[in-house]
Amino acid sequence: MKVQKPKGTVDIMPDVSGQWEKVEQVARHFFSRANYHEIRTPIFENYDLFARSSGESSDVVEKEMYDFEDKGGRHLALRPEGTAGVVRAYVENKIYGPNYVKPFNVYYIAPMFRYERPQAGRQREFHQIGVESFGADNALTDVETIVLAHDLLAELGVQKYELHLNSLGNDAVRKAYRDALVAYFTPLVNQLSEDSKRRLKTNPLRILDSKESQDQVLLLNAPKIIDYLDESSKQDFDQITAMLRHLNIDYVLDNDLVRGLDYYTGIIFEFMVDDPRLWQNKTTILGGGRYDRLVEEFGGPQTPAVGFGIGEERLMMVLQAQNPSLFKDKGIDFFITNIGDQTALATVKLARQLRREGFKTQYDVEQRKLKAQFRKADRVNARFVITLGEKELSTQSLSIRRLQDGKTFQLSWDDISDAEKINQTLQG
Repeated sequence: MKVQKPKGTVDIMPDVSGQWEKVEQVARHFFSRANYHEIRTPIFENYDLFARSSGESSDVVEKEMYDFEDKGGRHLALRPEGTAGVVRAYVENKIYGPNYVKPFNVYYIAPMFRYERPQAGRQREFHQIGVESFGADNALTDVETIVLAHDLLAELGVQKYELHLNSLGNDAVRKAYRDALVAYFTPLVNQLSEDSKRRLKTNPLRILDSKESQDQVLLLNAPKIIDYLDESSKQDFDQITAMLRHLNIDYVLDNDLVRGLDYYTGIIFEFMVDDPRLWQNKTTILGGGRYDRLVEEFGGPQTPAVGFGIGEERLMMVLQAQNPSLFKDKGIDFFITNIGDQTALATVKLARQLRREGFKTQYDVEQRKLKAQFRKADRVNARFVITLGEKELSTQSLSIRRLQDGKTFQLSWDDISDAEKINQTLQG
């Protein structure tokens, strides 16, 4: 039987996984500096959790959900996005109680699953870096979230990215705008794509997200939600954009921006990358917004919330093209070569001690000839080579060669227990 991975999944092999690890390290360190803490939720949840949060008429629920019945007859689903599970955890663990500091700020780095047509930067198992903030509903919270997204992309070295903004207003605004879209598209229904015909009955706002050319033509003259915002929604939106201008963060007002999930309210945003080496058109790599009703819908108290998610596959494509130096292999600190049967155990002891002191260290477990060991040291990009022989064992001394220029340094065996002494000696 031929064994192979399922369609829409990718093996991230060791030569590439280090790049992913680097990106995730940068993200974790960045979030920790903003006092966000990691949250980990189950890969699968009750199906209703995602159906309620994403919207029964959304593509995620209708077409893309991986759902199944387990042996106990429970209807479950692999998570298609991160927010719903985090909100469920927030409610179930009563994080809204008095013992927790508000706002409650968390991040996650996790796999997600959607049954989509696989393409570059989009797989059926994909990975998302996300941020959620619960408990504050002023414009500054929205700006803080947008700034975090903007500055994380900058810290990673993403180039040519553009912030797109829109507002979905409140429930009354959405209803008025929905009615306006229905009135506009109903006479044109025969010109819509099949998906948009269906969306006209279930969720007209989703037509705005259509990429079909026939829909794009009709969207040019469609009503714009900004014309339906009430005074409160306009004030919030104006506050956000004013603060972004003061912070020198450029943005584009995008009337067609709706996001793909139904739980968003108020401000929504996307960061798009315009790089013809990767895609013909601008492509979203990060999106988010405010969702003030979701906690209450899941049984908690009314709680404002805002967040964003980054598609890690697309992010990796961008960084590999725009900032390859981020992934430059820095190699290892020490490779230990050894001669003679009596030196093998000493090699293991020496490697363990160097690792304890924080140095990346390797040796040849195959115990090949010295020449082959040196070739391996070159292949793993070692900065220094330590050679152990009977002489070194008897004198308890170590000769260390820097491969870049061949310069040698001397240390005693006792010095290996002192990282500061090692670094000082090898800086010469």
